Amino acid sequence: MAEFIHDFPARLYETTHRLTREVPSSVATRCFVDALTNLLFPIREKRNLSRAEIQVRWESLQNDFLEIISPLCQGMDCCCQNLTEKFFGEIPALYDQLLDDAAVFEQSDPAARCVEEVILCYPGFYAVMVYRIAHIIYRLGIPILPRVITEYAHSCTGIDINPGARIGTHFYIDHGTGIVIGETTIIGNNVKIYQGVTLGATFVTKDLCGQQRHPTIEDNVIIYAGSTILGGNTVVGHDTIIGGNVWLTESVPPYSTVYHKPEVFIKGNPTCASASDEERRL
Repeated sequence: MAEFIHDFPARLYETTHRLTREVPSSVATRCFVDALTNLLFPIREKRNLSRAEIQVRWESLQNDFLEIISPLCQGMDCCCQNLTEKFFGEIPALYDQLLDDAAVFEQSDPAARCVEEVILCYPGFYAVMVYRIAHIIYRLGIPILPRVITEYAHSCTGIDINPGARIGTHFYIDHGTGIVIGETTIIGNNVKIYQGVTLGATFVTKDLCGQQRHPTIEDNVIIYAGSTILGGNTVVGHDTIIGGNVWLTESVPPYSTVYHKPEVFIKGNPTCASASDEERRL
């Protein structure tokens, strides 16, 4: 027993040395996400940055990203410097998309007074912003890092969006807590989702990796709170409304309205002779 304990530090060194090569630092990743989102929207840190400060931060972010991905990209066809250039080359289009997302939040919620309030206060917007950053990295084929990024947003907001999901423009999440969006989910443009919605798989086994196992949500769909939509063959047609607490495992055509009809039982007069009269079903 003493010999086993004595050898454990050596074993621990070997294991941790290997793991630190294969995964990104969660601390460095979170710092990078904070720095990037604060550069895109400096109002998050309440600062008016000069042009020179923005340039310095922009260059520093590229160095940070390169350092984070270098241990992860060994053996990849594309070098780390090239991947860094590709990622930052997509940031201008991402920025425009996020501005559109923020405008949709402000226009959709009567409680929102301005776009700045959305950027500062809305967990749905933050989760979408971080997802969109992670999705670019996912498409570049960089391993693990996209999940670390979206799990950061998940821990902050309670909104779980897998970086592999494909989500269109003008995406709106209201309240957001408890939302789950699986890896192979496809979401069109102008879609609105409320808290507690799950876009998941009907069942999960490891051999389904790489297959379409989550639903497709077409354009202009609204999904209200607590609804669950499952399955890779499930397609919600465009301009459809999914009511609250719906359980859906089959496709619905465009312009549909799907809702859960509750069954209400009213307790009857206890003096009634018949037990069947004590409950009346509406």
